[in-house]
Amino acid sequence: MSVTKKPTLGILGGMGPLATVDFMHKVIDLTPAKSDQDHLPMVIVSIPHVPDRTAAIVSGGATPLPVMLDGIDILNKAGVDCVAVPCNSAHFWIDDLSRASNAPIVHIADAAISALGGTATKMSRIGFLGTSGAVLAGIYEKRLNASGFECVNPTPEDQENLVMQGIYQIKAGNLDQAKTLLDEAAANLQARGVDAVILGCTEIPIVIEEGDGVVDATRALADACVRRLLA
Repeated sequence: MSVTKKPTLGILGGMGPLATVDFMHKVIDLTPAKSDQDHLPMVIVSIPHVPDRTAAIVSGGATPLPVMLDGIDILNKAGVDCVAVPCNSAHFWIDDLSRASNAPIVHIADAAISALGGTATKMSRIGFLGTSGAVLAGIYEKRLNASGFECVNPTPEDQENLVMQGIYQIKAGNLDQAKTLLDEAAANLQARGVDAVILGCTEIPIVIEEGDGVVDATRALADACVRRLLA
């Protein structure tokens, strides 16, 4: 008896490792499966040694692109059918990665905006929690504005002292401390009258759950990948 080959998801991960595991868990959770055989095959390239994306964007640190391109080459050789990059800041290099990839790359910001409804209707002011690199590059702001939303970023003080510190605490394994910092950052955005908050760093949903007025970009990306591969 032959086994029908199912479409395969390629994951360019390790940025950071825990965020990649969280993304994989959400892909599994969102797949309508009743047995092992119903799940999607995945090929994961975990590259935690990739240089810091925010440092590269904000302060001209070592570029992560060559290491990420090596990962794309591995996924190309594996013959994956679509690629996810569960790191928002890495999407600064999405055009270069897309040119190198044989398979389409699902853009995490597009997936998150689709989770909002795609266009500004009942919600118009969207708070954004992500790295300083993602904020500076406008990875979400440009796409939100193009869809009619207003993007509200944290104050510079909150960005440095709450958001970035919270993200790096997650990377260091200090989840309770990270949650305290990031909860405060989210509350400060909500106090400024935003209609929803996008968790736009794949570390953040590890300590803040999606709920009313909170969009988990990691989960949105997982959902978009599952839908694409099972269509």
